[in-house]
Amino acid sequence: MPDGWQWDRTLFQGCAAFYERGRLPYAPGFAEKLAAVLGLDGRGRLLDVGCGPGTVILALAGFFTEVVGIDPDEDMLAEAGRQAERRGVTNARWVAARAEDLPAGLGTFRAVLFAQSFHWTDRDRVAATVLDMLEPGGAFVHMSDLKKPPAEPAPLPLPAPPYARIGDLVRAYLGPVRRAGQGTLADGTPDREDLVLARAGFENVERHVVPAGHVVDRTADDVVAWVFSRSDSAPHLFGDRVRDFEQDLRAMLRQASPGDRFAERLPATEIMIWRKPHGER
Repeated sequence: MPDGWQWDRTLFQGCAAFYERGRLPYAPGFAEKLAAVLGLDGRGRLLDVGCGPGTVILALAGFFTEVVGIDPDEDMLAEAGRQAERRGVTNARWVAARAEDLPAGLGTFRAVLFAQSFHWTDRDRVAATVLDMLEPGGAFVHMSDLKKPPAEPAPLPLPAPPYARIGDLVRAYLGPVRRAGQGTLADGTPDREDLVLARAGFENVERHVVPAGHVVDRTADDVVAWVFSRSDSAPHLFGDRVRDFEQDLRAMLRQASPGDRFAERLPATEIMIWRKPHGER
C-alpha cells in the first residue's frame, strides 16, 4: 500500500450513490476486446477485485460461467446487486472482502481483474495470492484510463469541467494534502505494476488500448457526482460543511458554464495482461 498510509473502511464511504452517474465509462468495446484477447468462450470464472458498483464485471458477465465481485464497501456491493438485477445478469455474486482477505475460499479463476483498484492494496502480497488462485495460463488483468491522451485534441463543443479549480476548492476545504479515508496520501498512489507482478512470478505481459475519443455531454449534476464519487473528496470528509462545499462547487460550475452543461472527451482504456505460467499449479 502507499507508504505511510493505512486502509480503513471509510475510503469510499458515501461514494456508491454517485459512482454510476459521476464516473466516465470505459471505452466502448472494452469487454469484447478483452474477450477476444483472452479467448473467452462462456466458460470459466472471473474475479473482479475492488469491483465497486459492478461497472466492469457486469459488462463481462456474459463471457464467463460465473463472475465474482469483491469489495470491502457494502454500499458498493448493494449498488452492484441492483445494477445486476436491472441488467438481467444472473451469474454474478458479491462478496464483502478486501483483496488482502483472498483467497477467502473463492476457488480457482480463469481471470482476475483489477479495474483501477490494485494501487489500494498490499500489492506484493495480493499478487502472490492471485497467482495461486489462477488456473495455469490464467490472466491477471489490470484496467485503467489511458493516462496520456493526444497532445492536441480537437476543440470541445462546450466548456470542459474546470477540474483544476475543483481541485483547488477541495483543498481549500480539506487541506493541501490528498485525503484518503482517515489518512492522507502525501505522495499519491504507487504505480509500476509490472515490477510487482514480475516479482510474483507472472510473465508474458501484453498491452492493449481500446480507443474512445468521442465527446460526451455532462451536466453540473454529473460533475458534482464525479467529485463525490472520489476517495479524496468523499462526502464524509467534509463533515458538517458538505452542503457549503456543494454550494460553492455548484457556483463555480455555473460560472464556468452558465447553462450548467459541459463536454468531455472519453479517454481510451488501457488493458494490461500478465499470465500465470502453464507449468504452475
